Amino acid sequence: MATLRDIRNRIDGVAKTQKITRAMKMVATAKFARATNAINAARPYAKKLREVLGSVSSGADADAHPLLAVRPSVRKLDLLVITSDRGLCGAYNANIIKRAERELVSRHPSLDSISIFCVGRKATDYFRRRKQYGEMVKSWQGISTVTPAHAREIAGVLSERYEQGLTDEVKLVYSEFVSALSQKPTTEVLLPLRVESTEAPLVYEVEPDAESLLALLVPRAVEFAVFRAMLENQAGEHGARMTAMESATSNTQELIKSLTLVANKVRQSKITAELVEIVSGAESL
Repeated sequence: MATLRDIRNRIDGVAKTQKITRAMKMVATAKFARATNAINAARPYAKKLREVLGSVSSGADADAHPLLAVRPSVRKLDLLVITSDRGLCGAYNANIIKRAERELVSRHPSLDSISIFCVGRKATDYFRRRKQYGEMVKSWQGISTVTPAHAREIAGVLSERYEQGLTDEVKLVYSEFVSALSQKPTTEVLLPLRVESTEAPLVYEVEPDAESLLALLVPRAVEFAVFRAMLENQAGEHGARMTAMESATSNTQELIKSLTLVANKVRQSKITAELVEIVSGAESL
């Protein structure tokens, strides 16, 4: 049976852990507010960019840009998996990795090669040890705050491979932000870039021609698709960590209460035993 000193040491240890989880929750809350503002601002821009791109591409040739060209068959796949660098956010990263695994397992028999690209240390460490899924080509880590420069670099690597014919399709696996309590692992086709065709597209007057405008819009749309996915992932990570740390703080409070109750019982038993000894000694005298 644990002594009173052991129980008190355990209470002190849990109290120190509680301070850490409470501090991590406060930090995650502050980052979560900034991340949600960023993704809420990015979503309308992404939607409008796709609408403009769809309208402009409707008046251009089918092969107006190499990133719009659809391969007759998909034999080579590039998969970009976006996770976080750090843990302590519940099952957030595990759900993204499971989604990526399902995609790889379902597509593996019909493909000649699979190339894996990772953003975040969690995905990098996982797929680097599992060669059976495909070759780990490149990874990006240490991105604490997502910037357009990060997305431009990643999109540039993937777009160049697609233009050179090193891959037939590029897919994204990330976590779509719904709320602090809900994040949805999502698979999305990045390349070939799919534009939305509307029934009554807006008519734009472009100079000098639609092909020249597509040369500017298509790479920008690919970059922004990667940027938005990273923002979605960033907001989901901070929301999941905030929720996990709140739950951990509540658990430490309950544990401290139960340990304090046990300590009081042990202390009471010790006092009772000492009183019995005193009474017994007095009666013997």
